[in-house]
Amino acid sequence: MRKSFLYSCMMLALLLGSCKKWIDVQPSDRLAEDKLFSTREGYLTSLNGVYAELTSPTIYGEQMTTSVVDVMAQYYFMTSSTHRFYDFTTFNYATDRSRTAFDNIWKKSYELIINCNVIIERCGDGTPVLPAPYFGLVKGEALALRAMLHFDMLRLFGPIWSETNKTVPCIPFNSSARPQASVLVSSDVVMQKVIEDLTQAAALLKDADPIITEGVRHGANPNGTNELYYRQYRLNYYAVKALLARAHLWKQDKENALREAQEVLTAVLDPAKTIFPIGITNPSATPADFDHMIRNEVMFALYKVNRNTVYTNFFTPDLQKDQRLSFNNNDANESRKNALYDDQNDYRLKAWMSLSNPNGAFLTHIKFSVASNTPAPNMMPLIRLSELLLIAAECTPTLEEGTRYLNILRTGRNCVSLTPATPVLLKDFITREFRKEVFGEGQMFFYYKRNAMTAIPNHAHLTNTKQMIPGNYTVPLPLSETAVRGN
Repeated sequence: MRKSFLYSCMMLALLLGSCKKWIDVQPSDRLAEDKLFSTREGYLTSLNGVYAELTSPTIYGEQMTTSVVDVMAQYYFMTSSTHRFYDFTTFNYATDRSRTAFDNIWKKSYELIINCNVIIERCGDGTPVLPAPYFGLVKGEALALRAMLHFDMLRLFGPIWSETNKTVPCIPFNSSARPQASVLVSSDVVMQKVIEDLTQAAALLKDADPIITEGVRHGANPNGTNELYYRQYRLNYYAVKALLARAHLWKQDKENALREAQEVLTAVLDPAKTIFPIGITNPSATPADFDHMIRNEVMFALYKVNRNTVYTNFFTPDLQKDQRLSFNNNDANESRKNALYDDQNDYRLKAWMSLSNPNGAFLTHIKFSVASNTPAPNMMPLIRLSELLLIAAECTPTLEEGTRYLNILRTGRNCVSLTPATPVLLKDFITREFRKEVFGEGQMFFYYKRNAMTAIPNHAHLTNTKQMIPGNYTVPLPLSETAVRGN
């Protein structure tokens, strides 16, 4: 774990300008680590290494976003047991394929948690080599990353949140900078620590993050390095506050979730200086060049080199049927897509195209494809402004106010406004909008789990639903973890 940390250097060095090559150190040598953290550049390089590793296919580069976790959300039509993701869509967690995937997710996540802990420990309460604003940025982002990784491990491997389940030991919370066997703690304890980390991170970033006064700075610094630019690709102040809203809602704490969401929405949608403007930057563009990521609204994304491989590995019609993620039976049938979208003017429909090759015509999702004029061709979104709007819509105490937040989002997608007659219908609309928003981003399964939904879309039918049991929502701890604990 520690070895991979000291070797990790950021893949987006050209963007952020804080490292130019892999760090050549002896990972087992404490003196080498001391040397690394003797300069501001060493701290930044170490933090950048964590961000770079987050794009690994093992976690947010694929399995925690586009493939495994989204397959579990039943986005894809899949009936053949030979399909490479069939075990995940049927929640068969006992096969070798499932065990390997979840074991890799677990190992990489806790490896990066230790990496964050090293940075946090080295920051301490201040260090001369990290003057303002760098101390607040480095320690704040490291704390937020540690919280995010623990939170996602809880959402995947922990139980559905309830008064009974929240006290059951489920995963470790590791705050040590050295590899060690940490005790399993309850969901309640994990969430307390996650919220503590995020709260401390927000306090540090509030005094340090240039996004508050300068915006995302989506462009190279004309006067020097890019260390304080491209804030969408960092866990910036507003993204941390959004994570706090997500965390509070996981605990069913709607009051605090609403407070955090409204605080961010008020700030970033201020007409005097909009930081994350709602809507599409190029609505008249061709589907291939369209802004499918809706990049202006992305509050936190990873910079994934060669992101087009996500499209070619999972969605292109050129893939074999048992390799491809298809919204239908690998054909041009649009019934499943049409059941999801209620307005034919919806900008999000542009991410769907019927593509042909010698084998036939195929309905294809092109959100992750990269054409010559694709905006943000390396962006892998993890937190969106739309999620905050839907959190506010869900948590506000009145139907009228909830509807208002819902329709702010729909207006930004070129859809007609809705007038749900009951809170139940409003929640149904929120669910549908969220499903359209986070396609390929690994969030829908956690939405279903948070709401303990007993009926969700069915992988084996184009427009039907399937029944869920609690066990479907909780992935068993990996064997590598239970074996160590058994010993």
